Amino acid sequence: MSIDADALGAVKPGPEPALYPEEHLLEGPPEDVALFTLTLDSINFGSGWFPTLRKRPGLSGYRTVATALTEHARAEGPWSATQLRELDAATVAHTLGQDPGHELMDLYAQALRHLGGFLGDRSALDVIAVADGSAEALASQLAEGMPLFDDRGFYKRAQIAPSDLALAGVAQFGDLDRLTIFADNLVPHVLRVDGVLRYDPALAAHIDAEELLPMGEEEREIRACAVHACEQIAARMGVAPRTLDTWLWTRGQQPRYKAVPRHRTRTVFY
Repeated sequence: MSIDADALGAVKPGPEPALYPEEHLLEGPPEDVALFTLTLDSINFGSGWFPTLRKRPGLSGYRTVATALTEHARAEGPWSATQLRELDAATVAHTLGQDPGHELMDLYAQALRHLGGFLGDRSALDVIAVADGSAEALASQLAEGMPLFDDRGFYKRAQIAPSDLALAGVAQFGDLDRLTIFADNLVPHVLRVDGVLRYDPALAAHIDAEELLPMGEEEREIRACAVHACEQIAARMGVAPRTLDTWLWTRGQQPRYKAVPRHRTRTVFY
């Protein structure tokens, strides 16, 4: 795999980072918004399984899950720490409109129970306060406190949580621009389609055949090259990597990018 430096300029500016109210609880008491945000980020993974989910019309796998969780939170309030600790796959599946026997529902239930244990007697705002205005400190808390956040070398979900909390208006961090992109399977896909990332022929053929890519060296190399390329692009364009991530993620919703298979890895990290 390689990075085509001459293609780095192909990236165009996009929208500013934002959370959409259709998919996120943004109104109500700050504690509810913060708790909901941590809850959603705890299950912000599963892209390798998304083709097998029951998706809502016109919505991706992530947006299907986020919308269902938002509707539940608006109707009944976010799950409390006690409720999180007691969740099972059947309850999660019912809430998200999915098959209770789906492997991802059990993983989501595990992740949510971990969050309940991590919170303990603390509120979500207490957890934010301990970070003392540092996104990196909060990301470290999450990665150290919950195994499904411990994405060594990338920390995709551990980093996106403080970003989301800031966008939701319930936290302020002085070091948000130090975060990397949130390395998943969509951002490198966009970079590949745009010619920035060049995959080895065998790897490209495997992905184009829509075969699952196991966790391991090739999958990590894809994400690592995306992070490295985006650091260069962000520096050239004078924007924070997390802003660039939004541009690329939004770009990836276009039909041109959806028409080409992206790599799919069944992992709890993205």
